[in-house]
Amino acid sequence: MRRREFITLLGGAAAWPLAARAQQGKPMRRIGVLMNLAIDDSEGQTRITAFVQGLQQLDWSVGSNLRIDYRWGAGDAERFRRYAAELVALAPDVILASGATVTALQQVTRTIPIVFAQVTDPVGLGVVESLARPGSNATGFTPSEFGISAKWLELLKEVAPGVTRAAVLRDPIVTAGPAQLAAIQGVAPSFGVELKPVDIRDRSAIERALASFARSPNGGLIVTVTPAAAVHRHLIITLAARHRLPAVYGYRYFVMDGGLISYGPDTIDQYRQAAGYVDRILKGEKPADLPVQAPTKYELVINLKTAKALGLEVPPTLLARADEVIE
Repeated sequence: MRRREFITLLGGAAAWPLAARAQQGKPMRRIGVLMNLAIDDSEGQTRITAFVQGLQQLDWSVGSNLRIDYRWGAGDAERFRRYAAELVALAPDVILASGATVTALQQVTRTIPIVFAQVTDPVGLGVVESLARPGSNATGFTPSEFGISAKWLELLKEVAPGVTRAAVLRDPIVTAGPAQLAAIQGVAPSFGVELKPVDIRDRSAIERALASFARSPNGGLIVTVTPAAAVHRHLIITLAARHRLPAVYGYRYFVMDGGLISYGPDTIDQYRQAAGYVDRILKGEKPADLPVQAPTKYELVINLKTAKALGLEVPPTLLARADEVIE
């Protein structure tokens, strides 16, 4: 071996322990993530991508100074509880909770910081004491006020004026469900619409309920914000098309998957913003002092292809207000 090559090799060998010590000297922080969707759900993966990208912009890198442990609940309350216990047992520095999973987490820990996204009515759930001062181990981002539910019925009548009956799909175990339904019931008489609450339980129950509802004419569909609706959205969208039911949803991704119309916040942005709260907590701030944030803007998205398949002529005034039109 040539002398120069030997010296270079020796110098490199001497540097290896230094590099190893430098790497070991980096503080590795741990984040747990409990999602309410299934691991193969494209919407769930998009949310996680936004969250991780948000962390990267704040100089957190997986494998360098950060480790993330994921669990996917697939809308199953029993899985929420089991995975919450698993994540807490890993003793992470902070946990990201998606939707209703936050209650399962708080049943296991009141000390590990939790940042939630898309939790409707966190005060009513008992997750926080108030939006301005959470006062607990959790804070985060709420998708909407209950009043937005009334807007869904208004949009249903605007896009399908002939609707006189509306099935309201809701999850009976979600505490926000009754409040969303109450907001819709409050305006239903003024629109001349009779409501029929339909519980989202499993595939066969949804199929039977919508088939029965569709036997009478002039029906429409309102899908409230619930993890069960997100998990079963492809089935719900397919049944709405099969039974020719104009349907309004709370989130854009329903319309991207073939739904008719949606009105609600940007779901992906909430996960991007959640990265900022996680960063602040990792740097020493407490969830109790970080206010819960609500959306400042709601998106109106319309699928013209679906409207055409249903034989609906979308009013120009409605199209003009849309943030996005899918053709």
